[in-house]
Amino acid sequence: MGIVVGYVANPEGRAALGRAGEAAVHYAVPLVVVHSRRPGREVDAAEAERLAEVHESVRAELTAAGLGHELREVPDSEDPADDLILAAEETGASLIVIGLRRRTPVGKLILGASAQRILLDAPCPVLAVKPED
Repeated sequence: MGIVVGYVANPEGRAALGRAGEAAVHYAVPLVVVHSRRPGREVDAAEAERLAEVHESVRAELTAAGLGHELREVPDSEDPADDLILAAEETGASLIVIGLRRRTPVGKLILGASAQRILLDAPCPVLAVKPED
């Protein structure tokens, strides 16, 4: 049992990680952080260094909070929704936490495809959070 969180180094990802960390502390369960990257995106030395810094920052933050955690990087992800669902199934997660971004008025009519897939196909409850203004 644990909590799975989708993480990207942006305000939505940080909001999701923060809320997932709070839930993990509250329920005294470990956290699985899933960082998916789209295929075909070239990762040069500078980008690889930036990603390593992001991952180290996340690890340090979770360790400082006293949270048991695992950081999973999926380098050639076909679908981030699949990555989160698979992680939840493999770990028997009790919750998935995802970040949502604000959308245009037209975009509000349609939930993002990945978020919709996670909400519909997840084996456990899903908490969708947005960054504070």
